Amino acid sequence: MDWYVIHSQTGAEDRAKAGMERRMQTTALKNYVEEIVVPTEQVSEVRGGKKRITARKFFPGYVLIKMDMNKESWYLIKTTPGVTSF
Repeated sequence: MDWYVIHSQTGAEDRAKAGMERRMQTTALKNYVEEIVVPTEQVSEVRGGKKRITARKFFPGYVLIKMDMNKESWYLIKTTPGVTSF
């Protein structure tokens, strides 16, 4: 299995990930996909005099996926709502 980068609309990374996970449950995609990751990092911010730790997307608009690439898996990922390109 290799890592691939999937482009989604900025701000819709979680929706694209959820759509791929939903498709994994209903199709044979779970046989080809090992892991789906939306890269985030923990950032500390000071707002209103209080320190807060929030999660910020490291690569906005991108989702990483570890999978075996073939025609069927490519098509299932490409036609998932929220995915714009591979």
